[in-house]
Amino acid sequence: MKTERAFKYRFYPTPEQAALLARTFGCVRFVWNAVLRYRTDAFYERQEKVGYNDARAFLTQLKKQPDTAFLADVSS
Repeated sequence: MKTERAFKYRFYPTPEQAALLARTFGCVRFVWNAVLRYRTDAFYERQEKVGYNDARAFLTQLKKQPDTAFLADVSS
């Protein structure tokens, strides 16, 4: 019989780490919403399902646009 265990850890980031985490999570939220909008529009306008590879290509295009260049500032 296998017993599962859980551990809790606390993380106390420095101000620099906290700023980096906030920037990273902000970019993650932006990318999630942008890809969700892209997939939703593709389905409702063209009845087209967008898979992982198409979404990944959209993200690459999104990173190259001048108004979303801040996405390249955080780790992928």
